[in-house]
Amino acid sequence: MTHSPAGPEIRFESVGLTLGRTEILRDVSLRVLAGSVHALVGPNGGGKSSLVKTLLGQMPHRGRLSIAWPAQPGTIGYVPQALEFDRGLPMTVEDFMRATTQRRPAFLGRACGQMASIDAALERVGMSDKRLRRMGALSGGERQRVLLAQSLIPRPGLLVLDEPMAALDEAGIAVFEHLLADWRRDGVTVLWIEHDIDAVARLADRVSGLNRSLLFDGAPLEMLAPERLLALFSARPRITPAPVRLGVAA
Repeated sequence: MTHSPAGPEIRFESVGLTLGRTEILRDVSLRVLAGSVHALVGPNGGGKSSLVKTLLGQMPHRGRLSIAWPAQPGTIGYVPQALEFDRGLPMTVEDFMRATTQRRPAFLGRACGQMASIDAALERVGMSDKRLRRMGALSGGERQRVLLAQSLIPRPGLLVLDEPMAALDEAGIAVFEHLLADWRRDGVTVLWIEHDIDAVARLADRVSGLNRSLLFDGAPLEMLAPERLLALFSARPRITPAPVRLGVAA
């Protein structure tokens, strides 16, 4: 049974993004319903990651963004496409989880309540047995599972996922699909960048096609027709360089 949405509704209204003289996004207007799993698909360089980074406050933009929570503002979780770090660091999975989720200063020792949450998160992604393994010794799929576990603490109301399935093996994909079902049941809003069209067709409530501008938006079974996908991935958007404006920062 699906609960009332715990997550927010998100609106992008005429969002644009220009870096230097290159226009990355043009006039993107998009609504993500509260408690829905909303996928973004499109070619590499089409602006998908840039769009979610505007939502996270990491990119300057034109236009308007709004996040409307059903009650008090909740937690926003983020799973990046990959984790870049020095693989020679003697940091275990448990060390990483503590460092990224614990607000208590490390010199005060472990917070018992937080460790219980870490135990539960690692159990959900099937990484409990690797909690003492060094992060640098993990496979790409195992590191991705740890990132998924980290996004669960504290419990999120909005999750932004940047190609979370890219490095996952078959077992990891099953874990992700279980998590997605749990988030939908709990009314979490999920904004999900994904290249696996079949997975989007099976698992998303709504899908938007983005190639610098919004090409389509709707129910997956209707929007992911072959002709729409061909237009999305084969056509290069005709984006002209942004004009130089003297006295205005780029």
